[in-house]
Amino acid sequence: MSLELTAPTPEAPDVAEDGVWLADIETGETYAPFDEIRYTGADGNLLEVRYADPPTFEDFRGQGRGVWRYHAALPFDEGVSLPEGATPLHRAPRLRETVGVRSLRIKHEGMNPTGSFKDRGMTVGVRVAQKLGVGRLACASTGNTSAALAAYGARGGMQTLVLLPAGKVAAGKVAQAALHDARILEVDGNFDNCLDIVQDLAQRGEVYLLNSLNPFRLEGQKTIGLEILEEFREDNGRFPDRIVLPVGNAGNTSALYKAFRELVQSGALDPAEVPKLTGVQAAGSAPMVEAIEHGWPDTERWNEVETIATAIRIGNPVNAPKALPGIRGTGGTAVAVEDDAITEAQRDLAKEGIGVEPASAASVAGLKKLREKGVVGSEEDVVCLTTGHLLKDPDAAYEAGNKPEPVPNDPGAVLEHIGAQ
Repeated sequence: MSLELTAPTPEAPDVAEDGVWLADIETGETYAPFDEIRYTGADGNLLEVRYADPPTFEDFRGQGRGVWRYHAALPFDEGVSLPEGATPLHRAPRLRETVGVRSLRIKHEGMNPTGSFKDRGMTVGVRVAQKLGVGRLACASTGNTSAALAAYGARGGMQTLVLLPAGKVAAGKVAQAALHDARILEVDGNFDNCLDIVQDLAQRGEVYLLNSLNPFRLEGQKTIGLEILEEFREDNGRFPDRIVLPVGNAGNTSALYKAFRELVQSGALDPAEVPKLTGVQAAGSAPMVEAIEHGWPDTERWNEVETIATAIRIGNPVNAPKALPGIRGTGGTAVAVEDDAITEAQRDLAKEGIGVEPASAASVAGLKKLREKGVVGSEEDVVCLTTGHLLKDPDAAYEAGNKPEPVPNDPGAVLEHIGAQ
């Protein structure tokens, strides 16, 4: 099944339900969307949700705010909602001047209900679980997925099981999952080991998998791209040239590309107007960058990964077969950045009043590196996606920020200490 940007709208097969079906991205084989639980095609290939009637911008007018404003681009009219979406598209004037681009906006997904973009996927994914009649939800997680799944599972009245790599998840994220009543299992291994286990449990029919391997989860994440296009055009009269985003499992890269392809199919977006999707990974966990640099159709698994950016500490991005065509098809690229550059970018954002966890700051670090190399031009309009809130990883925020300074219990001494007298 073609993932080209200009691929035509597919005809609805007999298995479609209300114009919605699942399709194998490699073979084109189609499946009914809700007759049975299905995560991959018959050969283990990734699936996509397909629509007989792709949306236009007109379909979104007068539909409120948030993820479900875009129900015309989703499998349902409403989902299990907290609500989510409608996150800010911040201006960052000092950072824009430092980087040296025509305009720079920061899409802050940390302002979702549980503090990350994962809420967008869960509002759709948990609704699908209800449609399928499953009782136990599960995910492997570096933290944000577990927090979102636990909250939306609780909202939907469903059991939730999360598998985390022992000692590798920020405390703020574990606390969220725990408080939302999830059962938390710490695995002696990394994220990819956790995902292997959850996939096995899902194949046995014991749990409903809501990692981004699940094609319905990515449908909610598409709305990030739709919000960016709508708001940027409203403010500037044009679409951004480039969207820079952190890459872990590559779900957002895949989801945004799918949103843009569907708008091209409906005629709402010209292919020349599609922003260049630009992925950023930490240098210690960069299989996507490796694949882009070598021209590979898929990634090779990194068994050893390490970075302070825990949310993207992933060595086997399951959505790479969808994301790599997205980067290449939009004329984008991918770049790896060191941890110290991520921390510097986290500070830069904080000085603009935008508080993010380390993985989020990778997008800004990557933009700075690409601008220095001349890959990003000075006349470009750029949006950087930040995926999680500062308080997701308070320990990292403390290490990156200013440290408390002890002073005597005396106003004069305080003034003297800060140099005011």
